[in-house]
Amino acid sequence: MFRKILVANRGEIARRIFRACRELGVQSVAVYSEVDRGAPWARQADESYPLKGNAATETYLNAEAIVSIAKAVDAEAIHPGYGFLSENVDFVRLCQRRHITFIGPTPEAMEALGSKARARALAAECGVPVIPGVDGRDMLESELLAAAERLGFPVLIKASGGGGGKGMRIVAHREEFFEALQAARHEALVSFKDDHMLVEKHFPHVRHVEVQVFGDLHGNLVHLFERDCSIQRRYQKVVEESPAPGLAPELRARMAEAALRLVRAVGYTSAGTLEFIVAPDGQFYFLEMNTRLQVEHPVTEAVTGLDLAAWQIRAAAGEPLSFGQADVCHRGHAVECRVYAEDPANDFLPSIGRIDYYRPPAGPGIRCDDGIETGRMISPHYDPLLAKVITWGWDRAEALRKMRRALRDCIVLGPTTNIAFLLDLLDHPAFEAGEVETGFIARHMADWRPGVELTEPVWLALAAFEALHPAPNRREGADEDRGFDPWAGLPGAWRNTS
Repeated sequence: MFRKILVANRGEIARRIFRACRELGVQSVAVYSEVDRGAPWARQADESYPLKGNAATETYLNAEAIVSIAKAVDAEAIHPGYGFLSENVDFVRLCQRRHITFIGPTPEAMEALGSKARARALAAECGVPVIPGVDGRDMLESELLAAAERLGFPVLIKASGGGGGKGMRIVAHREEFFEALQAARHEALVSFKDDHMLVEKHFPHVRHVEVQVFGDLHGNLVHLFERDCSIQRRYQKVVEESPAPGLAPELRARMAEAALRLVRAVGYTSAGTLEFIVAPDGQFYFLEMNTRLQVEHPVTEAVTGLDLAAWQIRAAAGEPLSFGQADVCHRGHAVECRVYAEDPANDFLPSIGRIDYYRPPAGPGIRCDDGIETGRMISPHYDPLLAKVITWGWDRAEALRKMRRALRDCIVLGPTTNIAFLLDLLDHPAFEAGEVETGFIARHMADWRPGVELTEPVWLALAAFEALHPAPNRREGADEDRGFDPWAGLPGAWRNTS
């Protein structure tokens, strides 16, 4: 086992990995930008060191600075979390040259699966269904248009590298194609320094289902079942759950088998996720692979009982998996909601500013991964994710009941959040019925507005009351608090909009 690990990330995922390090008896090292100085997640590490600047390119994407700190403090390994440098092959090779273990897959596996174009070609070779489309490398714009016409509109133009919805455009009509192609290429060049594009058939009203896989350095490889990530806005996931509601057992088995067939072809190690779309007729198609830990990994942990972050560390240290495929059980149902500092009523624009008051939810079957606290500033430099609320129940109905309670108990005052939006989404009859698809928000929630707005003087008074008279039994694991809770009688929309 490693003695010391540096975590090249920030926020809730850094805190999550520090916790795994502590449970394994490994010392942890944080790095932080200037605006993140004193952040709660950085304080949780055994050691923490500054990165000069605030922009991501100066700090959490500064590979040389991060590796130099790791060498200076004798960290034997670096965990990248997700985002930032987590899928950067050059960073992995830099770690290798400096004799530091990268906690993740090999650079060869990253190169084979990290590019959408290469992963698509490999999937086809392995007999995994791929979305009809073409690889646009070295193709003229007129040739790409001709390919789009053969596929039939609508089509999806997307960047081969990167993710997060950047460099992607849906084109419904021939006349829109060239403008959309140029916009996607420009965005991809700025974001990923690569304007290599794919053109694929676009299927509206599909489900987004992904399969979690895990491999060790000894050739052991398992799948850890699937997650449904269909509830999205601007190609960013908002709600995830496992198992995928209403997915036929036969289809679930075929997707898992296809996922393992693809990753076996490259000798994959560590955690990885294969993303698929499922069409209304039940046919599934390979979308892409994420060669890292996913934001939504807690729902898989909840239903399998496995600590994926800890197993990433153990596998990178050379430890074989202590379980095989037959040992992995799927128990109950788990849901994750992402709490963002954003305004759903204003096209989900990020909201920045000071967190005047924060109270996370707690109770049996409720988990909250966060990296914030009262008094911290929400910076415009990074993703506006504040926290992930995860609930588990014996079935979907119980998990959703706990999620509604957890979100109502989650108090974030100051920046506008999406909590009231999430509560209304969970209460929508189509969602309750499991009728999820990637266009759900656009179809059912496009005109959403918060029901009531809580004025600043009122919520400041409520926050002050609780600070002076806290509920005596508010602690992690307590199902209900005894004593007066000043927030209890307020509708969710009042407590989570500013």
